[in-house]
Amino acid sequence: VGITQSDSRSCFFLFHFSVLLIFGKAVAELRYSIPEETREGTAVGNVAKDLGMDRTSLADRGLRVVSGSKEAFFDVDADTGALKVRKKIDREETCPGRSACLIELKILVENPLEIHYVVVEITDINDHSPSFPETEQRFQIAEQTSSGTRFEIHAARDPDSGVNSIRTYLISANDHFDIETSQTDEDKIPLLLLKKQLDREEKQKHSLVVTAVDGGKPQRSGTLNVSIIVLDNNDNRPVFIKDTYQVEIFENAPVGTTVTKVSAIDQDEGANGEIEYSLSKTLVRNVYDIFELDRLNGKIRLKGLLNYEESETYRLDIEATDKGTPPLTSRCRVTVKVKDVNDNPPEIEVTSLSNTVPEDSKPGTVISLISVSDKDSGVNGKIISRITSDVPFELKPSYKENTYSIVTKAFLDREMTSHYEIIIQAVDCGEPPLSTVRSIQVQVSDINDNSPRFIQNPLQFYLVENNVAGASIFSVSATDNDVSENAVISYSIARLNDVTSFLNVNSENGQISALKSFDFETLKTFQFQVVASDSGSPSLSSNVTVKVFILDQNDNAPVILYPVSSNGSAEAYDADIGYNGWLLFSLQQVSDHSLFGLDRYTGQIRTLRSFTETDEAEHKLVILVKDNGNVSLSATATVMVKLVEPKEAFAASDLQSSAKDDEDSHVTFYLMITLGSVSVLFIISIIVLIAMQFLSLVLKHVWLAFIK
Repeated sequence: VGITQSDSRSCFFLFHFSVLLIFGKAVAELRYSIPEETREGTAVGNVAKDLGMDRTSLADRGLRVVSGSKEAFFDVDADTGALKVRKKIDREETCPGRSACLIELKILVENPLEIHYVVVEITDINDHSPSFPETEQRFQIAEQTSSGTRFEIHAARDPDSGVNSIRTYLISANDHFDIETSQTDEDKIPLLLLKKQLDREEKQKHSLVVTAVDGGKPQRSGTLNVSIIVLDNNDNRPVFIKDTYQVEIFENAPVGTTVTKVSAIDQDEGANGEIEYSLSKTLVRNVYDIFELDRLNGKIRLKGLLNYEESETYRLDIEATDKGTPPLTSRCRVTVKVKDVNDNPPEIEVTSLSNTVPEDSKPGTVISLISVSDKDSGVNGKIISRITSDVPFELKPSYKENTYSIVTKAFLDREMTSHYEIIIQAVDCGEPPLSTVRSIQVQVSDINDNSPRFIQNPLQFYLVENNVAGASIFSVSATDNDVSENAVISYSIARLNDVTSFLNVNSENGQISALKSFDFETLKTFQFQVVASDSGSPSLSSNVTVKVFILDQNDNAPVILYPVSSNGSAEAYDADIGYNGWLLFSLQQVSDHSLFGLDRYTGQIRTLRSFTETDEAEHKLVILVKDNGNVSLSATATVMVKLVEPKEAFAASDLQSSAKDDEDSHVTFYLMITLGSVSVLFIISIIVLIAMQFLSLVLKHVWLAFIK
């Protein structure tokens, strides 16, 4: 309050200078001027050149006119940067009642994101002639009216402004009247000056022509026919108590509200003192739609609704006319000032928006430009804007008031939140405050920032031996929190040892197959690594260690090493383990069940009774050895048992002693031969067994090689 126009300009430039210090770069405001009715396609100015842009890169910069209700009047040539007239502009229609017609445009540069302001002034041309509200005006003037009396004539209207508006009034040649002009705040009011007293007996009626001339080149004019009837004297005219009435009223006042009451006094009596009130016929047209005047008591009431945003002030010229002959009229002015109420919520306009933002965007990345406005004025038009939702975005003010950019204030993570709804609230400072909410949807686009992940590491699998070569034996699976190509996983095996050469993995689903059949007796466990790689750029990967344990099958039959050992046991072994290698012995065939028995677990052969002379000298025993596999495997061996009688004692004579010595020596010799033969047979049996085992291994490898 109390700041002069010079001071307000200083504050304006000081504010912009402060914004320059904060943001480091000012966006220029360009000003152009063109006359109204300019042809379509006419260049107003070159925005790109005036902003210092390189013409060769204009196609990539993306210049365009955005926002505003009058942007349709202009367009920007994207190739040259020229601001051109898009359609003809009628200044009087576009800016009614304004002395200066300014159209503000927003020019958006999309790459990089910038916004500039352009103000185009529409200058007036003399395309309207002055016109009177009526073609004829009548006056009744008493013959005693003294010279120098002035009578107000209907003022002419000219929609043009400046020098093209009305400059003067002229009157046709006559002996009694002249024309004068009274300058008010807004209009020039023509006054009819009586320069010579009238004589009714000489002439009862005078006909004049008043011409309104504007200041254009060429000049335009309009005429009004004035008829003057000379009457007998009514020597007192009504007089208003006040020449000017000042009234304030809120814009939300209801229809029928009394605005004020005007009052005039006439010293005459009778009909010459009776007064009627009326609105002047030279008022702006919408005044008659909003206000009405009681002809008898002078009360002014609202006939229509007020709107501060359309007009802040109304000027009503009130006439008081008596009923004398001739009637006399006086005039007063009522100035109605409309007071603003907070009846317009703020408006939020999204000038530019990037619907998608990469998740690796740095804090401070601009995703949108917005502007807020409020049609109210003063405190009611002051706006506070903020983001109400809990999102990693914030509003940053631009150099121009009520213009903001939405920027990221933290790093984003699509895997945590892939979509944000930014809710912007604009609240004015009126009482009560009004607010507007605008929602902006933003998608976070994925980048390849997550490696494939195995749920468990290491993995353990159990594989039964003798698997089918080429068949799938198990599978691995990894997950990736990214999406699309960044989450497409392919699998491969790290070739670190010989075993991995017999393995293959399906790159798409992680199914692992073995190219050979595994033998528990040869290989009991092994491990390898599977690598999972995504399809992002660059690709990310991780690996998992797979431990494989071969499970035994009952695929080996028992082997009897030697039918009967020195302690009378049948010894055997089985290459399998566990139940598959647990052996049980039984007598499958025996000549005399009462004589021989066999231990089920040790294979020991024992006699069940003493031998007698009636027993056979030779016995045959068939021993069966079985393992405990699900499908039992077995082997058999035949044992021959021969019975030998002990030698009788000889007499103690020398002959008998000599014979006995000879016989003992022969027995020892035969015993040595027998033991030697048994030893040779045992060694041969061992050699044959080893040869058979070796041959079996060779055949297995040949078969595996053949399969491979």
